[in-house]
Amino acid sequence: MFLCFNSYCAISKWVVYFLGLSVLNLKVVFLVYITMMLPLNALAFDPYGTNDLVESGPLDKIIDVERCDTNKINFPLALADVVDLALCNNPQTRSLWASARYQAALVGVSTAAYLPTLTATAAVSNNQTQPSGQPVITSLSQTANLSASYLLYDFGGRSASLESAKQLLLAVNFARDATLQSNYLLAVQAYYTLLSARASVESFKVDEVTAKESLSAALARYQAGVATPVDRLQAQTTLSQATLSRIRSEGDVKSAQGNLANIMGFDATQTFTLQAVSEQTPDPVAEKEIGRLIADARLKRPDLAAADAQLKAAEAQVDLSKASGRPSITLGAIAGISNPDIQSSSLGVTLSIPLFSGYRTTYQVRASQAQVESRIADRDRLSSQIALDVWKAYQSMLTNSQALRSADDLVTTATQSEKMISGRYKAGVGNILDTLTAQSSLANARQQRVSAFYNFLFSRFALAQAIGELDLTQINSKN
Repeated sequence: MFLCFNSYCAISKWVVYFLGLSVLNLKVVFLVYITMMLPLNALAFDPYGTNDLVESGPLDKIIDVERCDTNKINFPLALADVVDLALCNNPQTRSLWASARYQAALVGVSTAAYLPTLTATAAVSNNQTQPSGQPVITSLSQTANLSASYLLYDFGGRSASLESAKQLLLAVNFARDATLQSNYLLAVQAYYTLLSARASVESFKVDEVTAKESLSAALARYQAGVATPVDRLQAQTTLSQATLSRIRSEGDVKSAQGNLANIMGFDATQTFTLQAVSEQTPDPVAEKEIGRLIADARLKRPDLAAADAQLKAAEAQVDLSKASGRPSITLGAIAGISNPDIQSSSLGVTLSIPLFSGYRTTYQVRASQAQVESRIADRDRLSSQIALDVWKAYQSMLTNSQALRSADDLVTTATQSEKMISGRYKAGVGNILDTLTAQSSLANARQQRVSAFYNFLFSRFALAQAIGELDLTQINSKN
């Protein structure tokens, strides 16, 4: 029974018909047919296991069906959920994986040079000749050939090509990890920005309530004849300022919420809630250990590892360019049959020596060497930048840690001061100016505390990203 699939059916039937269905010709047709069919299953067919070369990084476990469930948006979101959705729904994530699979396929292309190539050809021709004054003579000619070629030696060209492809794949894998960490940090920043904005609204609401109480006290004293209209106007002004600050802060919340929804892959109008964040304090022990992390960062940062891989790929490209101008030795074999039953075969070794190519090889080598110098400079620049990134992130964390401690002290003292001065004013002893000043100081202290707290939380993730340690464990240990 003759099997046929898709558009290859008609072609295969036509070839078999004209080859006369001889046993040898059927074998040739079968080889041609299989060769034509292989591309149809190219995505599933991976004889070199290149798909396994697309290495998984520390964040790749996020990209799965369970963690990428978009129904999470209907429940209160923890930081882990925000990061999950941000990485899963980001189109850049899919692009990064596609780039890695593309480079892995190029490794397979370079590996193919180590195996022989087989080529099957078949030809059918219907010839007609008519000698002068003679009837037309018709003849059917059939030929079938199978040729094999194997590159024995090429002065390291194949190995250099394969090494370059492997190093570029490593670079793509590391670059993917670096980009995922950047997107991770972006989601964390948007998450804390929204929480900070919401905390500011609550703080301004408290300030508004306090300002209303002061206004009520000023009105009471004015009606009792112990205060001037100036007291009432100043209290009213403070209340209006508190109301204005609250309104602006509520607008910041809406903007931050739309931004976070967009980062998670939803429309800005998407509604969602966030789980409350537990109170945390700086860890002095951890701060003392950060000073030695610059050297560790140079070992862990995926972007620096990608730069090293790109340098090695450029060095392999120099070897490949040099090999292109050197001889190569190829083993070849051909077996064929033609009508009427004429068999032929040959086996030989071919030595190919490039004599002159217009100095192309010279300039290819020169270009490759210049690329190596460029990659070295890029790596050294990135290494210096990493040291600066870690230093700045470390100093930022120290500053935010100290700022949080100071903000706590400031809120405590400002609260005590405001209670004392407001109590004196309500008792008819103090004046409105001192009262409003104390309330303003307390409001400012609350805002500084909100800012210091969320800046402190974010700075720990920023430091982890600068060191190259930003992964899923950071969420559990720092949230």
